[in-house]
Amino acid sequence: MRARADAVERTREEILNAAVAETEDRASVTVSLADVAARSGVTIRTVLRHFGSREALFDAVFERLREDVLEEREAPIGDVNSAVRVIVDHYEKRGSHVLRLLEEERSDPRIGAQVDLGRRMHRDWVKTTFAPQLAKAQDRAALVDLLIVATDVYTWKLLRHDFGLSRTRTEQRIRIMIRRLAEEGD
Repeated sequence: MRARADAVERTREEILNAAVAETEDRASVTVSLADVAARSGVTIRTVLRHFGSREALFDAVFERLREDVLEEREAPIGDVNSAVRVIVDHYEKRGSHVLRLLEEERSDPRIGAQVDLGRRMHRDWVKTTFAPQLAKAQDRAALVDLLIVATDVYTWKLLRHDFGLSRTRTEQRIRIMIRRLAEEGD
């Protein structure tokens, strides 16, 4: 009985992993159940047996991605160097995917909802990660907004892709922005 339960759980995980990979590859929820089934080596019927519907599968995908992002973006509070390294790591891994989702946010309500969630998560990350810097700010709300801009995926894209800076130079530029903004906030 236990072996059967383990096999069912493994199959569910394989399907979820395949759906996550398909979604990341395409940066879209236009992934078909047939693509997920083929990638995970099961039938569409098996996918539906585990998740019930395409919508439920993609709800599970988005929850998995949310958990992964939260884990990837953990940074010591107040440590600018670590925070910048963490956020650049995150963008190096997921930045292209996020940019593609941003392109589609108005064309699909499910993607729009995920992008909105990502924005809220980034705001929360800034408030938590830079709490000591924010505590000293005369205009905390303005500093939060500016730190969001300094650590945003578009800032990473501009520095890394448009300007062609190395990862090291990109991190340096972001650290400079954060430190200057925090100094101005004193």
